[in-house]
Amino acid sequence: MYVFSDDLRKAYEALAIPIIFMGIKDGEIVPILVSDGFLKFHCITREMLGSEFEGNINGSLFEKVHPDEASKLKAISDDFVTKHLDYDITFRARRDDGYHMLHAVGYWQTMPDGSEMAVIAYSDMQHYEDVVGKIARDYQLYQKDDFYTDALTSLPNINYLNKYGRDRAKEYFTNKSVPAVIYFDVDSMQSYNNRYGFDRGDDLLKLVANVISNEFEHGLVVRGADDHFIVLCKYTGKKDIINKIAKINARIKMEAYGTTTGIHAGIYVCKRDINTATALDHAKRANKLLGADLNISYRFYTSEDDRLYNYQRYIIENFYKAMNRGWIKVYYQCFLRLENDSGAGFEALARWDDPQDGIIDPADFLPALEKYHLMHELDLYMFERVCSEVKPRFEAGLPLLPVSINFSRQDFDYVDVVSEINRLFDKYQLEQYGIDRSYFIIEITEQDMATATEEFHHQLQRIRESGYKLWVDDFGSGYSSLNVFSSFDIDLIKFDMDLLMNLDRHDGANRVVLKAMVNVAHKLGIHTLCEGMETEEQKEFLKDIGCELAQGFLYHRPEGLDTIFDRLNIGIPIPKWESSEERIALEKKWAYTDIEEL
Repeated sequence: MYVFSDDLRKAYEALAIPIIFMGIKDGEIVPILVSDGFLKFHCITREMLGSEFEGNINGSLFEKVHPDEASKLKAISDDFVTKHLDYDITFRARRDDGYHMLHAVGYWQTMPDGSEMAVIAYSDMQHYEDVVGKIARDYQLYQKDDFYTDALTSLPNINYLNKYGRDRAKEYFTNKSVPAVIYFDVDSMQSYNNRYGFDRGDDLLKLVANVISNEFEHGLVVRGADDHFIVLCKYTGKKDIINKIAKINARIKMEAYGTTTGIHAGIYVCKRDINTATALDHAKRANKLLGADLNISYRFYTSEDDRLYNYQRYIIENFYKAMNRGWIKVYYQCFLRLENDSGAGFEALARWDDPQDGIIDPADFLPALEKYHLMHELDLYMFERVCSEVKPRFEAGLPLLPVSINFSRQDFDYVDVVSEINRLFDKYQLEQYGIDRSYFIIEITEQDMATATEEFHHQLQRIRESGYKLWVDDFGSGYSSLNVFSSFDIDLIKFDMDLLMNLDRHDGANRVVLKAMVNVAHKLGIHTLCEGMETEEQKEFLKDIGCELAQGFLYHRPEGLDTIFDRLNIGIPIPKWESSEERIALEKKWAYTDIEEL
């Protein structure tokens, strides 16, 4: 039989965990060592055990077992001793306040001296039942109380979470589990209400509540404010959480009335010392940092999220100030007509020149504006800035080439975009400078077009009917569908820069794809432009396949109007630009050219 060293024995005996170590002596299993937690658990003391340690332990244990459980406990204990089978049993045992349901788990361990030792640990299931029962009883009590229940979905509301969330989280930790908080947000809820009405919107929220509750049936599901839902559940691993979110999204998209893009979620895996409010804040923060990529529906919180969140807050809190004070500027990047090597137009790009942080990258501030539904403010601001800069460009003798401006699908949910850009065009009386509405090009990403509703489709038609050009941006970025060609009347497609930057990857697959797509577009009467041109080799390839226009650092880097004026003032001539007559002639020539002969 194994003998513990004095130091090890003292350490194990001091454990608060209810645990007993047992060995084999003369063919019988006998106790070797018990922890203080074991003695407390079984309501006995070391003094009560006395010198007859082995006999008193066995007697103390079995005399408290409920008579109906004694034979079961003995049979399983005998199998554990003689056959070394698993020891995993629940049984009733008498405590000071009555019988409790106990859970015992044991296993055999071969010790360094070759002897066998059994280790058995105990837990009181009554404690967990009491906690769960109290929460259940309390919720039943308050279920009809509007203060604790959401009227629309009948779920517990945020008041209930604030009152009982901490107990629920502690229950997970007590049960040797880790809780997680998941903060759900329904995508584009306002847009859904606008399209289908508030009754359908309420139906969608009830559907979301039911689907989340079914998927997290053992968790606490709470309706938050508006279109937000919160789940407090046992953390079952990253993969399992992601799978659950995917299932929720699939069901919502399948069962919802009309078209919805589903939900997105921020997840925080709790630490023991954190309170419920902070855990919820972390999950919410992770949710808010999700970008506009519809393929990404979840984000796990990390410590870096705090810095990103605070940075986004600075963006949002200073956005209107940045527009009013001109911190957000128009940078123009020229695109080149490959046939005549001349400038053919500009793309207007937003640059935030912050007095505190310097130039803020669009990759940093655009996601924040998208998240907080402020893109329509930026896009209309950019359109107006371009309109206001026509006059100084004209007076400086700069060619008034067409300018493209990016708009988001989100814009059309908040304002009548066509009416607003018509108003701005008229406000600056641009016809006096010899330009009409075709001077302005509205760019919409292929991703936005791929998820277009009937109403959005109608508004895009109005853009062309009003005289503006309509271009598809970022074609080939991962969302591409040939339905764009047949579903929309468009003037041009812009191929995503990744296609050109990776021409020779996968045995030159992008060369084949670009050539084929340029040919398809040409046959449909749609012009083509490729972004990301940075080398002469790329330029020659685009010319060879019949692509008309190219944009990239090889030809022109984005720059503000002030920089352009500075060059003019010191006598640096402007590059070659095509005239409107040249553009019309080349586009007519393009229409009658067979690209396959190039």
